[in-house]
Amino acid sequence: MNGNWLRVSPDELERARADLGWAYELAMTQQNDNSERWEGTDKAWDGFEFLLDRLGFEVPLVSGAERFVELPDVEPDSDEMLDFLDNLEDDWGYGPPSYLTPAQVATAAARLAELTQDDLIRGVDPQELVRADIYPGPWERPDELAWVAHYLPDVQRFFGAAAKDGAAVICWLD
Repeated sequence: MNGNWLRVSPDELERARADLGWAYELAMTQQNDNSERWEGTDKAWDGFEFLLDRLGFEVPLVSGAERFVELPDVEPDSDEMLDFLDNLEDDWGYGPPSYLTPAQVATAAARLAELTQDDLIRGVDPQELVRADIYPGPWERPDELAWVAHYLPDVQRFFGAAAKDGAAVICWLD
C-alpha cells in the first residue's frame, strides 16, 4: 500500500471531477514515467500523515481534503463500506482518490517549508504509532521514524512546485 500524489492544473482538476477514468490514466502515465508531476511516500504514507497530524498540520496531505466520490457514512471497515468499495468503478487501488484544492496546496506548501525532518520525529515515542495502528509497522525497529521523515524533502519540493504553479493535487493509495 503506497501513498501517491499527482499535481494537476485547475482545468485538469475540473476534467478529473467529470471523468475519473481520464484522471486515472493520467496518474498512471505520470507515475510510470516517474514524472515531476507525481510523488509518493511508498509505504510511509500513514506514518507520514500521523507525524504531520501530531504537529497540528491542518491539511490532510495523504488522505486529501476533498472527495471525488462521496463515501457512505459507515464505519471504514464495516461490511457496508466493503460492499460499497467492491462495487466502486473508480477504485484506484484502495478506494477512490481525493484531492487538495490549489488553496489547500498553497497552505500545505507553506507549512511544509517550515519543517525539518527532525521536527517530524522529535519527541515521538514509536509506541504512539503502534497504539494508533499506523501502517505498515512494526515501529519498534531502529530508524523506522527516520525512514518516514526522509520523505520530507521530496514532499516539500513537490508541494512547493505545485503551489508555485497554482496546482491542485490528487491523492490516492495503491
